[in-house]
Amino acid sequence: NGSVVLQAQNTQFRVHFSILSLHSTFFRDMQGLPQPHDQLEPTVEGCPLIVVHDSVEDVEYLLKALYNPGLFDEAAIPFPYIASFVRLGRKYEFRNLFNIAVGRLAFENPATLKKYDALMDTLELAAGKRVPHSTTRIVNYPGIRQDTLTLVRENGLLALLPCAYYRVLSYSIDEIFSGISRPDGTTSRLSSIDLRTCAVGLERVLAMQFMPDSPLGWIILWKPTDDCKSVSTCQSWRDTFISSILISGPKVYSLSVLTLENTQLCVSCKEPAGRAAIAGRAKFWEDLPSFFDLPPWSELRNDI
Repeated sequence: NGSVVLQAQNTQFRVHFSILSLHSTFFRDMQGLPQPHDQLEPTVEGCPLIVVHDSVEDVEYLLKALYNPGLFDEAAIPFPYIASFVRLGRKYEFRNLFNIAVGRLAFENPATLKKYDALMDTLELAAGKRVPHSTTRIVNYPGIRQDTLTLVRENGLLALLPCAYYRVLSYSIDEIFSGISRPDGTTSRLSSIDLRTCAVGLERVLAMQFMPDSPLGWIILWKPTDDCKSVSTCQSWRDTFISSILISGPKVYSLSVLTLENTQLCVSCKEPAGRAAIAGRAKFWEDLPSFFDLPPWSELRNDI
């Protein structure tokens, strides 16, 4: 029953113009909408035809959302909706949809360490093991990190880029360069620009995470405190910890939360080690944009 027909590529959608104009200032302010009696303007079954130069998928997901507002109450929204809201929400001024999408993307890719840690605290399995870099407000699937990075970079959401790049680094080198198969059979792949940025960023992160003042630098420089209760025990734990990292191969540990409570470090050694680890994570977060050739956090703004 619609009053106008939207055509994207070779697909037509008959919709209510009142629904479009309710949510979009672009359609609300549209002037000169062709009337059915105007023989010079194309119509479909008596309804004005509006041709849009967007993908069929984006238009379909946007219209599904407009006709199913209950979607916005879902704890997690599928990524294709988010991508559609960002691209078409900006282009056609569906401001509410755009803000919803950016808000959920920002929750998954925070711009402060405090919010990042809060996000990680929500991503725990029942067994108590952390699930790094999963999602909570966007439905998770294999390849979502690459897709998210591509979306935020292409649409100028600069404040989300440092975390988005960092999340991709948790993939293996093969996954980053070869792509990851999505559930629908397609493959999530990064652009050549993002591949280069991730490769350079990974090299920088791996090179610095054990440097002085870095998240794990303290473990390299660590020495028992003067009032250490058991030098041999603390030294043994430190050596075992380093060995486990070396055996596991090159991995990004920089923002991992090191829990010292259950380690074999004595009370005297735990306190300075904990302070050093916290300070190292804070410095790493401050430096995070620079690893991907981005401006400092204070200069990163979303193009909204």
